[in-house]
Order: sequence, then structure tokens, then C-alpha cells
Amino acid sequence: MEASRLIVNCLPLTAEERDRFLAAAPDVRQEFVGVPEQRGAMVWKAVVPEGLRAGATAVIGNVPAADAGDYPRLEWIQTWSAGVDQYLRPGVLADGVMVTSASGAYGQSVSEHLFALMWALMRHLPAYRDQQREGRWADLGRAVSPVGATVLVIGTGDIGSHFARLAHAVGSTVLGVRRDPSKPAEGFDGMFGFDQLDELLPSADVVVSIVPSSPTTHHLLDAGRLALMRPGAIVLNGGRGDAVDPDALLEALRAGAIAGAGLDVTEPEPLPADHPLWREPRCVITPHVAGGMHLEATEDRIIDIALGNVGAYAAGRPLSNRRR
Repeated sequence: MEASRLIVNCLPLTAEERDRFLAAAPDVRQEFVGVPEQRGAMVWKAVVPEGLRAGATAVIGNVPAADAGDYPRLEWIQTWSAGVDQYLRPGVLADGVMVTSASGAYGQSVSEHLFALMWALMRHLPAYRDQQREGRWADLGRAVSPVGATVLVIGTGDIGSHFARLAHAVGSTVLGVRRDPSKPAEGFDGMFGFDQLDELLPSADVVVSIVPSSPTTHHLLDAGRLALMRPGAIVLNGGRGDAVDPDALLEALRAGAIAGAGLDVTEPEPLPADHPLWREPRCVITPHVAGGMHLEATEDRIIDIALGNVGAYAAGRPLSNRRR
């Protein structure tokens, strides 16, 4: 067994899964410090004993970025999150340390959550639930359907593509917006650049934001763009909260400029208890729970991604999902 490299694995693995990791890199020392009881928990925690930090050349898990200095031999970190921003900040990791993510593990979970929000708003289910609490029996009028709807998905990565396939399967026309519209993605009927967003918004029945937080996406949906939407439009946000201006969204909902909003992420986050969006009847808010470990399938995909990269690391092959 190779003595110079050490993989410290923080995943909450079963005994059978540990054996699979050992088989993927039989010549590299591997230490398993994950807590199996975390399996099924909504949040995993990575704790690497101090005695292993100095020798670790690879870590599987989201160790605190503030502890990066405790890993002087680190060559590679594999996160169980899709986002890796905390490790990419200047000075966190030494030059040359590779960072790979679990991108591709969360598409099913987040897209299904957003799809549920969309359909609930279309059928007035949140409003009917409000009536139920009051013991009131009243017809809320005409509903709408995803059949024949135009769905505009801003951000066409793994989550966006999953959502597009769901919407397409129930009869929607799905258009995507991404930085490089020449790159195809499964489930879309058309792909456009960000410079065409203003032209697309007036014809969209549903607008889905699944973009990361960056200076170019901050308040991407602001008052001006919300004003471009049709009164029956629904806005969904499952990417980062600051992509949607919350004050502008509140005003658009109150004025009837749009029909509803479904938010799994907010600005700020968590949303303060006194924020008026909580009490806006046409806004449904969930506390950033679309992803996480809420589906068993997500856990399985995270493990498969890490397993593939452990084999690649041991063999000196390129790693997948590399972000640095």
C-alpha cells in the first residue's frame, strides 16, 4: 500500500460502501471518519481527528474552510455539496489544491421541489390551505395548467435540466437562459443568452431562477424585469436568494403584476420573521430545503461521485466535477 498518500473520508458510509471505496483505491491508505448515524440526516458534518489532518492528502467531505491550514499536505478536497465557494476564496487553500464538487447529485431533489411549488401555485393550493385553517368553503376560481405553458429556466445546469425535463413531460414549452447558449442541455426547446432575457420574460408563464450568487446575478430579477412579466406569471427561485430583489417581488405580488412566487431561497437568509413576504398570500416560502439530503437518491449520488473520483485520484486520472 502506498504510504505517501492518505484519503480521509468523512462520508457516513455503510460497511459495504466502505469496502467499495477500499476496492477503488487499494494501494492508497484510506481512513473513514464519517458517522453512519448521520445517514438520513438533513445535514452532514465532517470532523477529521487532529491526528489525521497533518498527513491527509485528500479529504472527502465539507471540512470547515477555516481549518484548511491544518492540512499542509492536502492535494484534493471532494465536497458533498454542489457549491464550493468557501474553498475558492483567496488564501483558503494552497496553490495547486484540487477542489471537486457533488454537482449532479441535487438536480432531482431541487427540481422536484420547485416543480411542486409551481403546480401548487397554479392550482391555488396554498390559498385553499389558508381557507382550510379558517374552516371556509369557497371556490377560488380558474386555475392554470403547465400544459401549453411557456417555462423560462434561468440557469441550465444539472438542476435546470432536471426541471426542464419535468416541465417538458407535462406539456410545457421550456426555454433556457445560460451564459453560453451554444451549449445544449437536455429538456429544453430553445436556448438563449442572458442578453436576451428581457425579450423572453413577457412571454413566460413560469420563470425559474437557478443561478449562483455573483455580481452579475445579484437582483437579476429586479423591479424592471418583474414589470416585464405577464400578470399571470409565476416566479420560482431555487438557486441563490439574492437573484431576486425581495422588495421588488413583494411590490409585484401586491400590485398583481405577477400571479405568485415560490421561494426556497431568500435574501436575506433566513428570512426575518417580521419580513412581509411571510404574510404575502401568493408567496410560498420553504426554508432552503429543496436540496440537502431530503432524498435518499441524493445521498447515493454523492457517494457515487466521490467513489468515482477516489478511483481517479488513486490512478492519476482527471477528476470529475473539478472546480479548481
